[in-house]
Amino acid sequence: MTEPVGSSGPAAPRGVDPLDAALARLLTALAALEAAAGRRREADLAQGDLNEALGAMEDDRSRLALELDVALARGQRLEAANDEVARRLETAAAAIAALARSEETD
Repeated sequence: MTEPVGSSGPAAPRGVDPLDAALARLLTALAALEAAAGRRREADLAQGDLNEALGAMEDDRSRLALELDVALARGQRLEAANDEVARRLETAAAAIAALARSEETD
């Protein structure tokens, strides 16, 4: 409910000083303002906590992405080494088989 412009609020009940009534309304408004400010502060702190957690997650994601890149590169090197070892084993096996055949024919 809004008061007319220039009004000092609802009329004070009989026997109550209008100044005391205005002071009571002011104190009520201040209490409401303090409560709203407290809620806002808590919301800001919660947002700060969320931002901090998000930053930590982004750092973890970056670190894990780097570790994954390193692991993938290592896997590729191991696969290349495995292919080289397999090629050398095939070459050695073929040489041994050829040597065995040549000794059988002698």
